[in-house]
Amino acid sequence: MKLALIAHDGKKDAIVALTADFLPLLRRCRLMATGTTGTRLSAAHGLSIERMLSGPMGGDLQIGARLAAGDLDGVIFLRDPMTPQPHEPDINALVRACDVHDVPCATNMATARLLLTQWSAG
Repeated sequence: MKLALIAHDGKKDAIVALTADFLPLLRRCRLMATGTTGTRLSAAHGLSIERMLSGPMGGDLQIGARLAAGDLDGVIFLRDPMTPQPHEPDINALVRACDVHDVPCATNMATARLLLTQWSAG
């Protein structure tokens, strides 16, 4: 399984905690992440992660391009809805690409846990 892991600055601690609960699954996956998120997850859990640019520098678009090419099975994108993002058009493009290509995309902890639990069972 190929997964992308992304988290806005206000959600980085949450994605580190979330991934700790699903390490057996994530260790079996091919992972990619935006810059700082990938660095944090790799340092916290020793996961092998292909790191893209940070989101504001084009990382969300890089992941969207991989998704459009059929190179992703799911996206966990913990968004911070209370903080304006300078690259909001890129974020919207990535979420739209998930919808266009029918790729599961979790944008909050509850949905992320549901997807990761289901994928762990499969």
